[in-house]
Formats: sequence, structure tokens, C-alpha cells
Amino acid sequence: MKSSNIQPLALILIFFNLFHGCVAALNCSSPSPESLFKELEDQLFRKNLIPPVANFSEPLRITLSITVVGILGVDEKAQTLTTFLWQVLEWNIPGLSWDEQKCGTERVSVLREKLWVPDVHISEFMDENKSPQTPYVYLNNTGHVYDDKPIRVVSSCKLEIYNFPFDIQYCTLTFGSYLHFASEIQMLPGRTGEETLSGSKGVLETNGAWELSEIKVFPSELELDVGSYSELKFQLVLRRRPILYVVNLLVPSCFLVTVDLISFLLPPQSVDRASFKMTLILGYTVFLLIMNDLLPVTGGRTPLINPTANTNSVTISGNQDISKEPQPVKASTSPAAPPEPALEELKKLTRHLSAIRLQVDKHFQGSRTAEEWQMIGIVIDRLLFYLYIVFIIASFITITGIWIWNNTYAP
Repeated sequence: MKSSNIQPLALILIFFNLFHGCVAALNCSSPSPESLFKELEDQLFRKNLIPPVANFSEPLRITLSITVVGILGVDEKAQTLTTFLWQVLEWNIPGLSWDEQKCGTERVSVLREKLWVPDVHISEFMDENKSPQTPYVYLNNTGHVYDDKPIRVVSSCKLEIYNFPFDIQYCTLTFGSYLHFASEIQMLPGRTGEETLSGSKGVLETNGAWELSEIKVFPSELELDVGSYSELKFQLVLRRRPILYVVNLLVPSCFLVTVDLISFLLPPQSVDRASFKMTLILGYTVFLLIMNDLLPVTGGRTPLINPTANTNSVTISGNQDISKEPQPVKASTSPAAPPEPALEELKKLTRHLSAIRLQVDKHFQGSRTAEEWQMIGIVIDRLLFYLYIVFIIASFITITGIWIWNNTYAP
């Protein structure tokens, strides 16, 4: 009768230990790796299919910390950020312990497949992880699991380049379980944002044109219809280093703008001014084509006077004056008298003078029209010159202000 009562009780205890992840203290027969791994195989490795929790009503607390090793690239067109991280996950296995003296070691590395490992992922992942795989995790004699691995993250990030090249980008990496709810897995930060930033700057090797200015860490929960998920957000504040763009883009642009301003001092009626302007525009276009690789690319953000009446009136008046001049010569000549050579020459000279007078009148009339257009051109030229100066000054003040704000940004 007693044995029948004990047997169901033993089955209940075995069932409880199996499905609630409890692991008894290990009793090593000798301080050797074989003895320790035999105990781990019997007490722990067989339960790698269930979470290591003592009670399903309590969530497994996962401590997460990262170290930014490198900023590999920022793609403005694809709106992605590529970074290289060291990810550290830590959790405890309830009930697991062993004596350091009896088992011969304080911690041991075991295959990742031998343990239950949480399915922590990054929500902003846009590509597969191409970093080297680490097959082992550390297991301490207190049941503490230390999982450290490198990951290459290509994450989505909303990039704003309005203030290029003095822009500051805010990119977020959200870590959390893909399947387990907040009631099953709770994400906790292992370090503060200041500690994460300090540790990252100590090992940061690759950052190129970007500087890691600040890291913010804060836990959050994703609320869905099926339930809530525990998440841990890391906000990376990246500041672009503008020196490369100032030297290669802004300084040459300022030089070309200065030359363009000086070109306004050339006489408007000069033919060389128009050719100089066209050469300047062509040179700036070639410069932009050469510097096209440095510029970020995103998928998203042109009067008339009719002087005909005046010319005709002047021409008619000119003909009338000329016709009065030869009349005295005709009056002194007899019809019966033979033509004299001197008179014929005078008539020819009169006709030539009339033609010259007509051409001179047309020339002066055209000169007056040209002068009127020239005055209009000078007024428009001065107006555009002053507007150009105002635009350049406003742009210079804006760029300088953004640069100063960028350099005095304090995280």
C-alpha cells in the first residue's frame, strides 16, 4: 500500500523537474572533465528542449549587453546601417550548481546545442548575419550561462540628410524574443548607455566618416493582439565627420562662387563676360560630376520694343532735306546746253551722300534702341547681383550655424 502511494509521488516529482527545468546540484565523483560532463549530461543536457525555469508562471530573465566594434557603412539610398557588434546574453539555470573543488573547475565551455538558448533577434534586421559563428557558451558552477558572440547587423534606419554634411543620425536596434511573450522571457539591460558607449569607444576600430556620439538603452514592450513582447532598445547616435566634405566640396564650391561674384564686375557689354560665365558654369558642372560619389543619394526630396515707326519718319525727313539741295544746280542749267562732266559728277556725289546720310540715320536710331536695352540689362544684372549676394550670405550663415551646432553637440 505504501509502495503504491510512493510511486505516483515519484512520478509527479520527475514530471515536475522535467517540465519545469529544475536541475539538481551536481555530484562529481572526481575533479575531472569526464566526471563533470557525465553529470551535466545526466542532469542538464537532456533538458535542452525546455526553458530553464523553476516555474512557468515566472519569466526567464535575459540580461543583454552589446559593444559596437565597428560602423561599417551607412547607405542613404537603401536607408540601412551596417554595424559589427559583440552581443552578450546572460541567464541563470535554477538549481544547477557544483562544487568547484569536487568537480575541478569553476566554469566550463559547452556546445550551444547542448543548452536551451533564447531566440533573441533584432527587429530591424535587413540581411543575414555573415559574422563568424561561435559554437560554445560558458557555464558557471552557479548555473550562470554566458553567451558571447559577434554579429554583423544590416539594420533599417530612417536617415535624414537635410543638414548634410553636418547631419546627425539616430538609429535604433531592438532586441527581443521572436516567439516568447513577456510572461515567458523578460529582457533586461546588462549595462547603462554610458557604460556601453565607453566600452564601444575603447574597442571601436572601423567608423569611417561616422562618429559614435551617444548610446541610449531603454526597455520597452511591443503590444500585439496575441500578447506583449519584452524588448530592449539601443539607440545609436551617429554624427558625420564633415572635414572630408568641407575640404573636397564646400571649399571648391566657395571658390567658384567667389569667382562668379567677381565676374559681375566685368562690363555688361563685354563679349568676354558671357563666355566667362559659360566657362564657369561648365567647370562647376564637371566639378559636381567628379564629386558625385561623395554626395548622398536618397530615394525620396524661366520685354520687346518696336522702333519701325520712328525709323521710317527719320528716313522720310532725311530724304526731304536731301532733295532740296540739288535744286539750285538744276535752275542754273539750260535744257539745250550739253551736259557738263562736272555736273554729272556732282549728281553722282549727291546720290552717294544721300545714301550715306540714310545709313547714318539708321545707325543712330539702332544705337538708341541698343542703349535702351543695355540700360534694362544693367538694371536686371544689378538686381540679380544683389539677390545673389543675399542668397550667398544666407547660405553661408546657415551652413556656419549648422556646423557650429554640430561641433557643440553634447550627448
